[in-house]
Amino acid sequence: MGIFGIFKEINLGIFGKSINFALEKNAKVKEIMDSRVFKRKLYGKMLQWKQERNGATALLIQGARRVGKSTIAEEFAKNEYDSYILIDFTEASQEVKDLFKDISNLDSLFFSLQLHYGVKLETRKSCIIFDEVQDCPLARQAIRKLVKDHRYDYIETGSLISIKKNINGIRIPSEETRLTLHPMDYEEFRWALSDEVSVPMLREAFDRRQSLGDGVVRKLMRDFRQYMIVGGMPKVVSTLLDTNNLESVDAVKREIIELYADDFRKIDPTGRATRMFYAIPGQLSRNASRYQISSVIPNEKNDRIEEILQDMEDSKVVVFSHHADSPSVGLSLHEDMNQYKMFMNDTGLFITLAFWDKSTTENIIYQKLLSDKLSADLGYVYENIVAQILTASGNKLFYHTWQSETSNHLYEVDFLLSRGNKLWPLEVKSSGYKTHKSLDEFCKKFSEHIGNRYLVYTKDMRKDTETTLLPIFMTMFL
Repeated sequence: MGIFGIFKEINLGIFGKSINFALEKNAKVKEIMDSRVFKRKLYGKMLQWKQERNGATALLIQGARRVGKSTIAEEFAKNEYDSYILIDFTEASQEVKDLFKDISNLDSLFFSLQLHYGVKLETRKSCIIFDEVQDCPLARQAIRKLVKDHRYDYIETGSLISIKKNINGIRIPSEETRLTLHPMDYEEFRWALSDEVSVPMLREAFDRRQSLGDGVVRKLMRDFRQYMIVGGMPKVVSTLLDTNNLESVDAVKREIIELYADDFRKIDPTGRATRMFYAIPGQLSRNASRYQISSVIPNEKNDRIEEILQDMEDSKVVVFSHHADSPSVGLSLHEDMNQYKMFMNDTGLFITLAFWDKSTTENIIYQKLLSDKLSADLGYVYENIVAQILTASGNKLFYHTWQSETSNHLYEVDFLLSRGNKLWPLEVKSSGYKTHKSLDEFCKKFSEHIGNRYLVYTKDMRKDTETTLLPIFMTMFL
């Protein structure tokens, strides 16, 4: 064979073993990622539904794609029932879908499902999951009769926008309890990192209005910026845990963003929704008082794209904050539908979208973001994370702008929360800058409506006369 041939054969053998080892390792990593289940707060609300409704309604879990709806539905069924059947309608055969064309004989339907999936269902002890139910509208229509039959519990999952687009000719069931799954919030993110101590302690400090100390706050802000960078999409968090590499994390985030962009193209084949989606970071960075549709789509007006805007909101991918023309406790009564800001549902995705001009967001950019040393004005990133936190806490978002009576200066309060019979105004700063002129002027102008007032920023909790200076990682407690 000759020495060269022997050397080549040895190297090919080693190389082949290396490839096999790498493939086995990658397969194992993928298996771990696919099987990892994160602790989610929605689980508690699902338990409440099961106990209180006792099969009187089906549970519909809605939310953006890739937030973990299918995972939490199956984990719940696995833990809380003796047996369950999961029907993934994106993969189910036509034979399975056809079972819902005629549900006059439920005994026959249940027999066929048990036979097909090899699962025995027990009366009042089993659950059937309709995963991605929008892909089989007849199954959703059947919910009314299935719930009335009361043999089993039913959990549906799906994107609200997809569900809305697939209801032609069917009767929408009223027997549904709806819950929304958001991206992982900061506490869920800390749970994923095996930290169940930090957030309860922060809650205690917030309740006591206790200073943490500048050194502690610097460490907590670094932890919180990690959450801002990574975000709360389960697959992205799983990638962080498996690789500890922010470029790998960024690659997964880009896949999700492209998936969302494709969804928006389906909503609006003209491409307007997609263009508006990609323009979110640019619009917020302008520090304008509203999303300026005409700068994204020339000559376009809000009243011509109302349906598109509603579809984008229903997708749960974006979050809208509307202008409150006359701030008072009934904020929705004074909502200006044509004056709004648009945020991303996940700030990790938002940061990647902000650097979309590059094929990948390098680790150096992420490291500078993590250490708060990036020179760009990142005020809009902090505004987005506050919008995300408030939305996940169940708040509808409002803001208010007005012009000074003595000058051309435009004031703005970033967020307004309705609490009891009072308003809580919030001003967001991306630094430790403590001035809050807009907040002061707003509280003076609408003094009879004001309760607590907050400057949300990056330093320790302090009191400045009547204004609480609040570290941004405590926003979740408002």
